[in-house]
Amino acid sequence: MAEISAKLVQELRQKTGAGMMDCKKALSETGADMTKAMEWLRQKGLARAGKIETKAATDGLVGSYIHTGGRVGVLVEVNCQTDFVARNEEFKALVQNIAMQIAACPNVEYVKVGDIPSEVVEREKAIEMGRDDLGNKPANIKEKIVEGRIEKRLKEMTLLDQPYIRDQNITVEELVKQQVAKLGENIQVRRFVRFVLGEGLEKQESNFAEEVAAQMGSNS
Repeated sequence: MAEISAKLVQELRQKTGAGMMDCKKALSETGADMTKAMEWLRQKGLARAGKIETKAATDGLVGSYIHTGGRVGVLVEVNCQTDFVARNEEFKALVQNIAMQIAACPNVEYVKVGDIPSEVVEREKAIEMGRDDLGNKPANIKEKIVEGRIEKRLKEMTLLDQPYIRDQNITVEELVKQQVAKLGENIQVRRFVRFVLGEGLEKQESNFAEEVAAQMGSNS
C-alpha cells in the first residue's frame, strides 16, 4: 500500500473540503491516487466543495487590474453567495489574483470550455482536419488525433483551465475550488473583459522623408 503522507492528505482536503480522516481514508482506498480519491469522496458525498458548487452565487465583486504602464487592463466578475464572503479579504485576494491571471494570458477568451460557441469549436476542428500532417492518416485515426488536439486547443482558450501563475501545479479552477472549500460558499467566475491599449486601431505610419520635404517646401 502506498504511503499516505500528511502533505498528500492536506492537498486532497484543500481540493475537496472534506475532513482530514475522510481524505486519509479516500487515499488509502484508492492507492494514494489523487484523482481517484477525489472521485471516491464525491461518490460518498464527502466532498464539500462539490455540494457547495450547486448553490446559487448571486453576490460577489467586480475586480480590476491595470498592468504596469497602463497598457493592459482587466475587469472580472466573480460571484459568491453572500455579501459577508464578498467582503472577506481572502475572497478579495482571489478576485485580484484572477484579474492578474487574465492580464497575463492574452490567448484566453472564455471562462470555461462550455462557454465557447459551437461555431468556434467547428472552426477550430476544420483547421485541425486540414493540417498537412494528417493527410495520409486513416479516417478513424485522423478523427482521434483531431479530437485530442481540439480538446487541448479549447483549454488554451479558457481561463479555468490555465495553470495558476502563482502556483503552476494547480489550475485556476482548482484555485477557485480551494477557496470554495475554505470559505464555505459557491464561487463562480462569471465573466471578464481584457483591454489592450490600441487594440483594433490602425496605427498611422508617418513618412519622415515626405514630412521633411513638405517642411522644406513651405520654408522656401
